[in-house]
Amino acid sequence: NWRYKIGVDLEDLMLDTRWRELASVLRTHRTPARAPATQRATASIPNATYRLQFHRDFTFNQAAAIIPYLHRLGISHCYASPYLKARAGSRHGYDIVDHNSLNPEVGRPEDFARFVRTLHEYGMGLILDIVPNHMGVGGDDNHWWMDVLENGQSSVYADYFDIDWHPPKEDLRGKVLCPVLGDHYGKLLESGELRLVFEAEQGTLAVRYFNHRFPLDPRTYPLILHHDQARLERKMGTEHPLLSDYESLVTALRNLPERSQTDEARVKERRRDKEAQKRRLAQLVREHPDIHQFVEENVATFNGAGTDATRFDPLHQLLEAQAFRLSNWRVASDEINYRRFFDINDLAGLRTENPQVFEATHRLIFDMIGRGQVDGLRIDHPDGLYDPTQYYDRLEHRLLELSGHASTAKPANTSSVAGKPELYVVAEKILASHERLPENWRIHGTTGYDFTNLVNGLLVYGPAEREMDRIYRRFAGNQPDFDDLLYECKKLVMRTALSSELHVLANYLDRISESDRHTRDFTHTAQRAALFEVVACFPVYRTYVTSERVTDEDRRYVDWAIAAAKRRSTAADVTIFDFIRRILLLENLEGCSEQYKRSAVEFAMRFQQFTSPVMAKGMEDTLFYRSNRLTSLNEVGADLRRFAVSPAAFHHANQERQRRWPNAMLSTSTHDTKRSEDVRARLNVLSEIPREWREHLARWSRINRSKKRRLTTGWAPSQNDEYLFYQSLLGMWPAGPVDAALLESVRERIETYMLKAIREAKVHTSWINPNQEYEEGVSAFVQALLNSTDRNLFLDDFLLLARRVAPLGYLNGLSQTLLKLTSPGVPDLYQGTELFDLSLVDPDNRRPVDHSARQRLLDEITAMAQTDLRKHPERVHDLLKTLEDGRAKLYLIWRVLMLRRHHPRWFAEGNYLPLGTAGAQSEHLCAFARTHSDQAMVVVVPRWYSSLVSEKCPMPVGQAIWTDSRIEAPQVGRDYINVLTGESVETEEREGKLFFNASLLLENFPVALLTPKNISK
Repeated sequence: NWRYKIGVDLEDLMLDTRWRELASVLRTHRTPARAPATQRATASIPNATYRLQFHRDFTFNQAAAIIPYLHRLGISHCYASPYLKARAGSRHGYDIVDHNSLNPEVGRPEDFARFVRTLHEYGMGLILDIVPNHMGVGGDDNHWWMDVLENGQSSVYADYFDIDWHPPKEDLRGKVLCPVLGDHYGKLLESGELRLVFEAEQGTLAVRYFNHRFPLDPRTYPLILHHDQARLERKMGTEHPLLSDYESLVTALRNLPERSQTDEARVKERRRDKEAQKRRLAQLVREHPDIHQFVEENVATFNGAGTDATRFDPLHQLLEAQAFRLSNWRVASDEINYRRFFDINDLAGLRTENPQVFEATHRLIFDMIGRGQVDGLRIDHPDGLYDPTQYYDRLEHRLLELSGHASTAKPANTSSVAGKPELYVVAEKILASHERLPENWRIHGTTGYDFTNLVNGLLVYGPAEREMDRIYRRFAGNQPDFDDLLYECKKLVMRTALSSELHVLANYLDRISESDRHTRDFTHTAQRAALFEVVACFPVYRTYVTSERVTDEDRRYVDWAIAAAKRRSTAADVTIFDFIRRILLLENLEGCSEQYKRSAVEFAMRFQQFTSPVMAKGMEDTLFYRSNRLTSLNEVGADLRRFAVSPAAFHHANQERQRRWPNAMLSTSTHDTKRSEDVRARLNVLSEIPREWREHLARWSRINRSKKRRLTTGWAPSQNDEYLFYQSLLGMWPAGPVDAALLESVRERIETYMLKAIREAKVHTSWINPNQEYEEGVSAFVQALLNSTDRNLFLDDFLLLARRVAPLGYLNGLSQTLLKLTSPGVPDLYQGTELFDLSLVDPDNRRPVDHSARQRLLDEITAMAQTDLRKHPERVHDLLKTLEDGRAKLYLIWRVLMLRRHHPRWFAEGNYLPLGTAGAQSEHLCAFARTHSDQAMVVVVPRWYSSLVSEKCPMPVGQAIWTDSRIEAPQVGRDYINVLTGESVETEEREGKLFFNASLLLENFPVALLTPKNISK
C-alpha cells in the first residue's frame, strides 16, 4: 500500500540512490493493494492503454496473470477486444450473438470478476471495445435472429435488425434472404444437405445446413404434422383420446396469427400461443411413441425418402412458406435485403437508433459500468450507425444516469452540444486528411488512426517521392493516379460486393422521385447510375445529415461529390445529380408533404450508411493492395497522395489535437492495421535509400524470373504483386540465424499474407471468385524463393538488404515510440508491441504473445536501471548493441510511462510547443516541448537515419554524428536531466537564444526526453 501513499513505484525508487534503502525495506513487504477509488479509472482519462485480444486461447484468467507486468510497465488501463458472447471459435469477438452474456470461451463471470479485481488491486482500469452496429447471424446461436427467421415481421426482434421487408423482388417480400449455401439451392436440396429436423424435446421443427439452423414458422408445422394423417389414425385408432389432442394441436397451429401481422396485440398473441403449442407437441410425443414415430416418419418423407423424382417437392414447398429464403452466398451481392457490416453476410446491421435496441444491446455494458468493472468504451464502426451523434448523446445520457447526474444531461432525442462524457469514450472513426472530427460528438476523440499516419509520414524521406514513383512504375508498369484508382476500386466494390445495397438505395430514391411530378421522369436505371457515380466520387467515409442539422462540412462534401460525379458522368441529363444533391442535403422541402420529407430524410441517412463501407472496401481493402509504391504508407486512414509529413505539419496536427481533442487515443499498431508499427518503420527506410532499393529489385527480378508461372492471362505473380511480395518480406523478416525452422516460419506467414493480399486486390483473383491457377502460381513462387538456404541466390542478395535496413527500422521504431508516448493524447500499445513486432495484417498480427519473455526482459531492464545511470549512462548505450532483441524499445516505453504516471498533468494539460533546430543535421531532428506550470519537458527525435550512420559509426549517437546540430530550448529553466540516460543537460546561449547541443543530448541513446532537474520524484 505504500506505493500509492507516496505516489511512486518501487522500480522508480531504485533509480535514485537516496531511496534505495527505503525501497529495499518496502520490497520485503510488497503486497498488491487495492487503489483508492480516486486513483482508479472511473470517469478518468487513461495514462496509457494496452490492447488485449481475447479469445479461447487468451482468457480472463490469462489476462489477470499479466496485470502485475503491465502495471510495472506503466500501463493504466487494459483495453479489451469485445468479450461478450460471440460466435463459437471467434478470434476477434466482433461477431457478437448475445449482448447480455460474457463469451464462455473467454471465461466465466467469476473469471471476469477476478480479472477486474486484479486490475483494481493494481490501481488499473478497463476499457471495453463495444459493437453497437451489428451482430453475428447465421449459425444457430443468435436467439434474436432465430426469432426473426421463425416469425418474420411478427417477431418482437424484427425491428432490431435493419431488414427491408418490402424489396422490389416479389418472392422476397416478407422474407429475409439467407445467403449461406455453398452451392445452388436446388442442388443442395436434392443432395439432401438441407435436412428437416424434429427437435422433440422442444417441440420444434427446423431445417439444418451444417452449423446453420432455420426455425420453421409454427403456422407451417401442420404441413408436416398433418401429412398423411390417415396413417396415424390407422395406427392409433380413430377413437384414441390423444388423437383428438393431436388434431386440436394442429388446428391451433393453423390458427396462429400470420407472421405478416405487426399489431402489438396480435404479435403478443402469436408469441404466447406458438410457445404453448410447442410445449403441447413436445409433451404429446414424449407421452406417446406412436405420435413421435409418425412425426419422424413424416420428417423423413420431407427429406426425400424414396426414389420418386418429385420426392423433394414437399420440402421445397415447405421452405417456400417460411419467413426466410435460402440461397447461395453469391446471391447476397445482388439481392440481400438486410444491412450487413460491409459485405460480410453473417454480420447483420442493428437498428441501434431504436431505443429498445440501444437498451437491449447495452444492458450488460451499463451493468458492468455501474459495478465499476468497466472504465471506458471504444465504439466500433460508428459510421455504420444511422445517426452517430444521436447515439453518443444517448450513451452520454445513460452514463450520466449511472453516475447520478442525469438531471444535467440533455434529453437523448435532442441535438448534442459540445461536451465530454462521464466515462472515457473513443470512437473508431476514420478521418480523411482534410476532414475534422465533428465537435458535437460527446466523446474524447478517435482511436488514433490519424496519429498512426501522421507519425509514420514524419519518418518517410519526402525528397525521394519522385524517385520512388519512378522505381515503382519501371517495375510494375504505369499506375493510375490515386483519385482515378480509388474511383475505380469503389465502383468495383459497388458492382460486386455491395450491389444489393446500392439497389436498395436506388429504390428509395425512385419512390421519392415518383411522388413529385418534377422528378418522375428520372428512371430507376438513371437514378441508380447517378448514385453509383456520386458514391464513387464521395471524398469522405460519410456525412452526418439529420432532420435537425446539415453542417457546412456536410454541404461541402456533398457538393464535392456531385461536382465530380457530373464531370465523370456520361448521362445525357445531368440534372439528376441536382435532384440527388437536394435530397441529400434536405433542401427546398418547404411545401412538400410530411411523407415526402420523411422519405427524403430516410434516404439521406441511409445513403450515409452506404458511403462508409464503399470507401472502406474500396480503399482499405482494395486500393491499398493494388497501389504498392511504398506500402508503409498503405494504412487505415491514410491518403496516398501525401507521401511524407514535415515537422511543421506534424507540430500543427499535434497542436490541433491538443486544442480540440487532447485525450484522443494515439495508436501505431492495432488489430486492424495492415502492418505493425515496426514493419512500417522498417519499410520507411526504403525512401531513404531508393538507389539501393532499385538495384536490389533489378537483381531479384532477374534471379527469380524462372520461378514465375506463365498463365494464359499473364504471369503469376504479376509485376505488381511481386513488388508487394519483396516489400512485405523485407518488412517482416525476423531477427535470428537463417535456418530451416526460421525459413519455414517465414514461408508460411508470407504465403498466407500474399494469398489474402491478392484476393483483396481483386485483380487476378478475389474472395468472391477465386482464381485457383493464379493463387497456386503465387504460392509456388513464394515456396521456390524460400525453399532452402542452399545456393539460394535470391536469399543471399535479399539478406544483404535486409541486414542493412533492419537496424535502421529499429531506430525508426524508437523515434516513433517516443513521439507516441509524449504527443498530446493517450498512447495505446497493441499487445506484444512493447518489443519490436514485425507482424503483417491479421491473422498474422493475432499470433500468441510471449508475455513471460517480456516480463523477464523488463526485470533485466529495471535491474540495470537500479544502478546510478548518471554515472554510468553507457549501460543504456549497451541496449543498442542488440537492438533486435527489443530491450531498447521496452526500456524506452517503461521510462516514459513511469514519467507519465508520476507527472500526468504534464501530458494531460501541458501546452505543446514546437522547437526549432539548427546546424548541419537539423533536418534530421524533430523536437517539441510540453510546458506546464513554468516547467518544460523536451522531446528530441531524429529521423532519416541511413545518411547519419556508417560502418565506422553504426549508431546515431555522439559528436561524430551530430557535429554542430542544436535544438532550440524553451525559455523556462536552464538545467535539465535526460530521463532516458540520467545525464545532466544544460542549455547554451547563442545570439540571445537558448539551445541544446544535439551531440550531448544524443550521446548514449538515439532519442532524448528531458525534464527539469528540480522536479519532485
